[in-house]
Amino acid sequence: MERSAGILLPIFSLPGRYGIGSLGAEARAFVDFLSAAGQRWWQILPIGPTGDGNSPYTTESTFAGNPLLIDLERLAAQGLLDGSDLKAAEVPAGGKIVYERLYEIREPLLRKAFQRARGSGDTAVRAFVENTPWLREYTLYRAAKIRFQGQSWYDWPDEGLRCHDPAAVERWREELREDVEFRTYVQYWFFTQWAELKEYANDAGVGIIGDMPIYVSLDSADVWSERREFLLDEEGRPAKVAGVPPDYFSEDGQLWGNPLYDWDAMRKDGFGWWIRRVEGASRLFDALRIDHFRGLESYWAVPAEADTAKAGAWEKGPGMELLQVLIHWFPRITYIAEDLGILTDAVHQLRDEAGLPGMKVLEFAFSGPDNAYLPHNYEPGCICYTGTHDNDTAVGWYTHASRKERAFVEQYLGAADAESARRALLRCGQGSVAELFVAQMQDYLGLGSEARINVPGVAEGNWSWRLLPGQVTAALAEEVRAMTAAFGRC
Repeated sequence: MERSAGILLPIFSLPGRYGIGSLGAEARAFVDFLSAAGQRWWQILPIGPTGDGNSPYTTESTFAGNPLLIDLERLAAQGLLDGSDLKAAEVPAGGKIVYERLYEIREPLLRKAFQRARGSGDTAVRAFVENTPWLREYTLYRAAKIRFQGQSWYDWPDEGLRCHDPAAVERWREELREDVEFRTYVQYWFFTQWAELKEYANDAGVGIIGDMPIYVSLDSADVWSERREFLLDEEGRPAKVAGVPPDYFSEDGQLWGNPLYDWDAMRKDGFGWWIRRVEGASRLFDALRIDHFRGLESYWAVPAEADTAKAGAWEKGPGMELLQVLIHWFPRITYIAEDLGILTDAVHQLRDEAGLPGMKVLEFAFSGPDNAYLPHNYEPGCICYTGTHDNDTAVGWYTHASRKERAFVEQYLGAADAESARRALLRCGQGSVAELFVAQMQDYLGLGSEARINVPGVAEGNWSWRLLPGQVTAALAEEVRAMTAAFGRC
């Protein structure tokens, strides 16, 4: 990467009339803001269809797009919805995302659009299907999940379908044909709109940094249709699940519950599942953040029956064997290693051998002068963040910092209150030798903990913060651009 700057903002956090951010006018307006502010990168969170807890890191497919992010106004412009439909979808501005309300509203509207679209766009939809190999499995998985009242695939009453027997799969594909077709159209709309947004961003000089979670959900189309890639028993249940040990985010560690990969099975076909996965991501993003990178060196395996992640143990990952394959197949992707957490020399060695930039998080930095996250300890070949989506905002971080941490912030940054610390943190990151500096949008706005995206280890209340209409202004763009230019990042 060249010396540059970017902003972290999830798509769902964009403002708008319909209860959640979308791929429409608000997304293009934010691209315009980034361009005016001298930002070269827009970092987002995963954009897949979310499962329990509405986390973008817990999705029903590693390939599919989230229907909630589809721009309804674009569907209306195509004649698939009308003014009364849009009126019914409106949600009062100013609140956080209420997912339960969105699920009630959106599916009936998208079904109405589907009934109007059937037959009119068949050629384009057929081309989409032919060029989207994962689509048949995902649409059937989703249709079957609805038929069985939301049950996870490993609890479906039809054993043949549950075990992905080819005859049963085709029988159910015919049984659920209309719902499968509906979900095909939904994915077609999502990816058509995404392609238009990405083209708009790239034309404005803005690249999109996507986020690839290292694991996938147990209850997902991926695991249901490709069980051989995962460590599961005959009933489709894992003996061990993913997580991380106790760290600065959680005293008990984090028990994610994702199934672990069968790395021996994956090696037999040259990591074909990963090649397909990254190929899909390469069509969507200009750079790809590999979430939980350290899990490729060694991963924390927790017995499935454990109550907390403390009961886990480290097991060896695929390391450079996998990374060499991905770098060889996709040399034009800019990869970013999310090398946070409990790290070892072996993790650093793997990152350096692969030639990937790692992450430096300023909110972790202020324990003393030897802290590796302090800018005077940086070396070229890294990316600096004020905080990630798992961190508090800069104002919230300072507000909840310990007395010792605040004292060192005053020594290092010359800041003695939350507002001066926020501004100093931004200037500190902008001025560092890191090739790329990324700040949360909330940090440029000076927002507190009420605007936090996620609290790790807390199940409720996350992934719901949104910008207010008019909150991102031309004056703010000028301010951000001036700072960015002063440190040679425009």
